[in-house]
Amino acid sequence: MANKDDTAHDAAQDTAKPKRSQKSQQPQESQEAQEPRTNANTDDDTRANDHRAAPHRPRPMEVLREARAQFAELTGLTAESVTTFEQTEDGWSLEVEVLELARVPDTMSLMASYQVELDTEGQLTGYRRERRYERGRADAHRSGGR
Repeated sequence: MANKDDTAHDAAQDTAKPKRSQKSQQPQESQEAQEPRTNANTDDDTRANDHRAAPHRPRPMEVLREARAQFAELTGLTAESVTTFEQTEDGWSLEVEVLELARVPDTMSLMASYQVELDTEGQLTGYRRERRYERGRADAHRSGGR
């Protein structure tokens, strides 16, 4: 009788195996059926795929806003104006003017001009103070506001 039970048990396992493989195929089929829906080409998906294919080159205004925010976060100084903004081979270069020390009257406040460098994606890579001056004084030796 043990042989009959073993045979019956083996037969039950044999018949169960195809059912399991059929069941395991069903989720794969349903996943395949769902893939076209999740990979539908919408404008957002196309932009996301383009972003992966080629690095995103930010627009100048995006770079300017992000540079001011990053500079303020690093230094604690708020840019009052951007006097130079240009694209370079390595990314972007800006000159920003900040209030370093407020005084009364305001024309005696100390201002500073910082050179800010950004990479091609608009991330700040460095900055340095170029000059320090009183707000009410003109810079006679530099032409073009530089």
